[in-house]
Amino acid sequence: QVQLVESGGGLVQAGDSLRLSCLVSGRTTSRYAMGWFRQAPGKEREFVAAISWSGGVTYYSASAEGRFTISRENAKNTVYLQMNSLRSEDTAVYYCAADFHMPSGATRRASAYDSWGQGIQVTVSS
Repeated sequence: QVQLVESGGGLVQAGDSLRLSCLVSGRTTSRYAMGWFRQAPGKEREFVAAISWSGGVTYYSASAEGRFTISRENAKNTVYLQMNSLRSEDTAVYYCAADFHMPSGATRRASAYDSWGQGIQVTVSS
């Protein structure tokens, strides 16, 4: 059974930086692509960033491009989301997700991901 656990969230001020981590356990001999999604109150879950198994392919939403960086350390079964220049509109619950079917890809489609973390709150005060 695969488990994904996010960490690193919290309350920050606009303009600050924050780094989220996602630790994957349980199926660590398999290769998988990873994605980050977020859901703000009253809104649908939206794609933020994705990364292939090798790290050679990354994909960002328009709002994340240039401010956020997704990366991974496969030896630690961990994926990161470095968030810089945070804005109040970045306030949301952030989820990491694993895609075991297409590890060489990096998709924005939530339906492509097999396993999800429980989510972690990020609050940006203005």
